[in-house]
Amino acid sequence: MEKIKSELKEHIELINQVLGSWVEKIKEIANLVIDCYRDNGKVILFGNGGSAADAQHIAAELVGKYKLERKSLPAIALTTNTSILTSIGNDYGFDVIFEKQIDGSVKKGDVVIGISTSGNSENVLRGILKAKKLGAKTIAFTGKSGGKLKNKVDILLNIPSDNTPRIQEAHITVAHIICGLVENKIFAKRYEKRKTV
Repeated sequence: MEKIKSELKEHIELINQVLGSWVEKIKEIANLVIDCYRDNGKVILFGNGGSAADAQHIAAELVGKYKLERKSLPAIALTTNTSILTSIGNDYGFDVIFEKQIDGSVKKGDVVIGISTSGNSENVLRGILKAKKLGAKTIAFTGKSGGKLKNKVDILLNIPSDNTPRIQEAHITVAHIICGLVENKIFAKRYEKRKTV
């Protein structure tokens, strides 16, 4: 019982830290994504392990819906196609599985989000660097230090923790907030009109 309370308390304390220090950063990320969509761009996300699942989760919220019934927004998680992942991994190596996909998918004005709790995943770093080279806006979701990604992205969201599960929980919480802000800004007026008609 005490272990459960301790885990929940640790989560709440971390979210309170994020609330205290990252509100403007979250708004900045949401505005970047909104601008991208208004300019007919797309959002591309990637990470390893749990961060790969987070990338897929966020992409699903953007393509499907977060809360509003609305038109799909273009978002791609680079972690879903096993044929691409295994062929690139086999032919070129694991470190380039995101870089190679970004080379064929990203254009200037897109938003690319790399997720790495340590900030040091080589394949995430290489993907971000390739995206920057192609003119995309780059964001990293990391843990406390920001790792190697810290000075390589346009916006760094480094959750103030070294505890991987807590970092991942905070990443999803922040991503849900961003999805809500994006959805409301782009679609809320149209949604309200349909509701009142």
